[in-house]
Amino acid sequence: MKDHHDPEYAALPEEEENDSPEVDRRGSAGVFALIAAAISLLALLAVALRGGGGGGGGAAAEGVVDVVVRGVREGVSEKSSGVRLSGGASYPWSNEELVWQRTAYHFQPLKNWMNGPLFYKGWYHLFYQYNPDSAVWGNITWGHAVSRDLINWLHLPLAMVPDHWYDINGVWTGSATFLPDGTLVMLYTGSTNESVQVQNLAYPADPSDPLLVNWVKSKANPVLVPPHGIGSKDFRDPTTAWFIESDNSWRVAIGSRNGKTGFSLVYKTKDFVDYELLDGVLHAVPGTGMWECVDFYPVSTTGNGGLDTSANGPGVKHVLKVSLDDDKHDYYAIGTYDARADTWTPDNPAADAGIGVRVDYGKYYASKSFFDQNKGRRVLWGWTGETDSERTDRQKGWASVQTIPRVVTFDQKTKTNLLQWPVEEVETLRTDAKDFSDVKVHPGSVVPLDVGTATQLDIEAEFMIEEAALEGTVEADVGYNCSTSAGAAGRSALGPFGLLVLADEDLSEQTAVYFYVGRAIDGSLKTYLCQDELRSSKANDLIKRVYGSMVPVLHGEKLSVRILVDHSIVESFGQGGRTCITSRVYPTKAIYGVARVFLFNNATKAAVTATSVRVWGMNAASVPKMVS
Repeated sequence: MKDHHDPEYAALPEEEENDSPEVDRRGSAGVFALIAAAISLLALLAVALRGGGGGGGGAAAEGVVDVVVRGVREGVSEKSSGVRLSGGASYPWSNEELVWQRTAYHFQPLKNWMNGPLFYKGWYHLFYQYNPDSAVWGNITWGHAVSRDLINWLHLPLAMVPDHWYDINGVWTGSATFLPDGTLVMLYTGSTNESVQVQNLAYPADPSDPLLVNWVKSKANPVLVPPHGIGSKDFRDPTTAWFIESDNSWRVAIGSRNGKTGFSLVYKTKDFVDYELLDGVLHAVPGTGMWECVDFYPVSTTGNGGLDTSANGPGVKHVLKVSLDDDKHDYYAIGTYDARADTWTPDNPAADAGIGVRVDYGKYYASKSFFDQNKGRRVLWGWTGETDSERTDRQKGWASVQTIPRVVTFDQKTKTNLLQWPVEEVETLRTDAKDFSDVKVHPGSVVPLDVGTATQLDIEAEFMIEEAALEGTVEADVGYNCSTSAGAAGRSALGPFGLLVLADEDLSEQTAVYFYVGRAIDGSLKTYLCQDELRSSKANDLIKRVYGSMVPVLHGEKLSVRILVDHSIVESFGQGGRTCITSRVYPTKAIYGVARVFLFNNATKAAVTATSVRVWGMNAASVPKMVS
């Protein structure tokens, strides 16, 4: 076992001049072939996160100021790149710094503003809300890209544009459904010439075309309008449909609200043109506000594979996911679907949809899943917006990134939550690994890891706290909250400890991914996974927060985390994906060849051993533009 006596985890030094190394992006990997027969659409609504409360929010840096946002007057979520920015003058970003922020293996538009995905005849299709005119929200059309492997993408011409009275103010979120004969239908929300939210039907112009380049909008549009009692701007985002054999018809859920009670309406249809609004609602939760981008799907409680959206019966639970317009977070709950009553009931009402578990505790919104029939898995997509200023987005000419697609399964150990893990295809981008084992990190110290260029990484790490420290810490620590804590700079008996990524040599910039362990009143240990952006950049015109929440750790399990680093995005997965956190960060010094990785331990009493750390460099994905 290596025993390091390392430098103290010190306060940040004063700001220094920024280095400007040469650009050093890795080469692109080849396209990895993959066939699938399930299809879904994620046309995500871009929003800006507000500060969160409780155990799962994100604490903003002090001195925040409100800025004008876009989208609210259109009756949808805030679409500006930042609702609240840290106080201070605008940072003078150089072109070299802005170029570095563009990701290498996450999907994002060639330029301008985007949002979020489909799969057909051997190709994954990503339909995303896109502004062809500007790097801010507006003029929402459907951009289109295709992939064989969910990682390497080819841009295609725009799929749909706002060109009819029923969608002239925007082609918004939609979902795709396969009919038994293989026919593909797409329902999407359009904003009319009077800004009323309606549901429209579209289908491929040429079903034999695997690239689905051209689409036809139904002459029956709009096929659904807000029913009596529903606000004209509170009726959006149809789900993928599921089939009910007992009446040989389909069900579609649509998000809405009544005052501060969020709920999902359910419609019945046989042909996707004519609909019947069913009595009652799929589910409703008081105090949650408008439900956007509702997702409803089954998970197996007995196996690790995914299920078709219409699956139900023994060994099946149903997940209800909602995106809350009020707080700009995605929540999910696991429960039981009654197909006869068309209602869903949560297993744990105290952790109901919108008030319990978050899909991701960071900058993550409007997620959407689909069943990948070829690989027998459910894949989840999410969108992460920018947390810099709208002015900076205009300067760099683009905004927003798709997170790496995640495989979603039911956690058969805890039986109370989902597991989310990056799709295996992302591992094809890995280069040679650097391994570190049994590295002891003393209280108040940091350990540098020599991994070479550190702006495109895949990291897997496991930690153990010395047993004597666990036994010797008896006082209760009940007040910890990632959101309101001092982040990695705070100190307590058993934490924080973990990794610093996108850090420069003197730690003047750093993004910390860490565990914090505290003892509850009953003597049990509670573990938190947090992500600290407060020291991620010397620039002040940014949102910088501490994100995170408790993560379930079962007896005998080591503390484990996987971290994907790709320039301005950091995604973390704790305990096999029980808790996930996504950050957007914009360092000014820790970029290009200056970026480093460190282990750190800021606990006051406990030494920590990194029993295993494996770090891969990551090649860039291939995202060429198609020539029309």
